[in-house]
Amino acid sequence: MRRRFRRLLAAVSAAAAVAVATPVAVAAPQAGTSSETAAPLARPGFRMPFICGQVWRGNNWRGHSPAHSIDWNHYNAQGSPDDFGRRVLASAGGKVVRSYYSTGDGYGHTVVIAHGDGWRTRYAHLKERTVTRGDRVRRGRVIGRVGASSAIHNFSPHLHYEQIHNGSVVVAVVQGVRWYDYLDRRLKSTNRC
Repeated sequence: MRRRFRRLLAAVSAAAAVAVATPVAVAAPQAGTSSETAAPLARPGFRMPFICGQVWRGNNWRGHSPAHSIDWNHYNAQGSPDDFGRRVLASAGGKVVRSYYSTGDGYGHTVVIAHGDGWRTRYAHLKERTVTRGDRVRRGRVIGRVGASSAIHNFSPHLHYEQIHNGSVVVAVVQGVRWYDYLDRRLKSTNRC
């Protein structure tokens, strides 16, 4: 009996030590809330902003502005770019907080979606926008089409994509792939599958 009690006591003590030593990230309390109701921080499960099964090349090249943003291109079977006019999807659900044509920073037709907990995504250089400010969108909703719009630069068609947390562009994670700076790879979309 004593041996069983000692094992139980040792197991409970070990579990308590792990629980005390393990840091837990929680959202900072907002005005009018208590720390007991603060939810854990979590990056949304961002998917590629394209139709299921499409393979796109994502490139985060040296000198890209801002750092950590991704340029997406699609190529046909012959290896030629064919992304102009292709549908752009919300990579996670949320609320459209901006849908505008930028004349000052080179983004051109741009959509920004807020996903909660300080997370946002930006989609730029669109040919057209199909959502307006205030729209609620689910992951996979068409929000625009790939273009080359910019009031400042001449671009070839592509989608400029950013993941933003608390106002800063961060290293993107798309379908579990961490898009470190200078990464250039192809990936198949699982959005709307």
